[in-house]
Amino acid sequence: MAQHFLLSSAARSLSLAKVARMSDEEAHDAFRLIRWGDTDGKPVCPRCACAETLTYKTRALFKCKACGHQFSVTSGTIFASRKLPIRDYLLAIAIFVNGAKGHSALQLSRDLDVQYKTAFVLAHKLREALAAEMKDMTVSGTVEVDGAYFGGHIRPANHVDNRVDRRLAKHQTGKRRVVVIMRERGGRTLPFVFKAEGQSVETIAQRVAPGSVIHADEAAHWDKLHALYLTKRINHQESYSDGEACTNGAESFFSRIRRAEIGIHHHISGPYLGAYSAEMAWREDHRRVSNGEQYLMTVGAALAHPVSRVWKGYWQRSC
Repeated sequence: MAQHFLLSSAARSLSLAKVARMSDEEAHDAFRLIRWGDTDGKPVCPRCACAETLTYKTRALFKCKACGHQFSVTSGTIFASRKLPIRDYLLAIAIFVNGAKGHSALQLSRDLDVQYKTAFVLAHKLREALAAEMKDMTVSGTVEVDGAYFGGHIRPANHVDNRVDRRLAKHQTGKRRVVVIMRERGGRTLPFVFKAEGQSVETIAQRVAPGSVIHADEAAHWDKLHALYLTKRINHQESYSDGEACTNGAESFFSRIRRAEIGIHHHISGPYLGAYSAEMAWREDHRRVSNGEQYLMTVGAALAHPVSRVWKGYWQRSC
């Protein structure tokens, strides 16, 4: 039997111990080299894009010669206005990517010795940076489409006589949402959140390239896809794959997000469901990439992402 990738030496190219032992200067240099890789680590002004800067001996700041703007290695990025030492952000990213099924904010707060609120916002900033690369992405070729519902759980009453049929609409909480994914075989996974699975058809038409082949189950709302694509259907009551159609790739994604919900986060629904599903799509798409490469990709995505309009000052708004 072939060895699982995560058990191989190729999957391990990052040492948490080495990151934790970094000095502030080494961490600063690592951020600088990753953020300004195109200029070999030479700072570029985030305001006017001038590459001519001055440095300070007493502070880790740069000053643009053209516009006089002072900036740091994290200015204008998702880590702008940071308060933690810069090494802690590298350590947080290393811990975050090492979780095969995700990493909870509670555990991250213990790992970094910070408040839960700090860890919660930091983890969501990383998810936002990873999800940004999917913003305008499309898929093509053979694409599997499926949906899975999350949230809105109704706990059954203690006594049998008091229990209701939780499948009926009148007994629903209204909080239940569905994650619909478009997964390209051998390519990327695009997740979206809707109130009902049938609402995703328009988004599928926008994100799946014309001429693609769609694989879907027998749900009636996928009938509309036949007018747009060559669509192959699989009846899961009879089989999961019949040689012509299957959605096993989509089910693999849902298996990952379910395990993250049950074993790591315990609750991923509500307004954050889209963020968690985007993270799991990224993890699923890069599951055969070493943790060192994932680490560099995540740092690069965070430093390339502008200041978050969702998470900057999140708790100050009493959210």
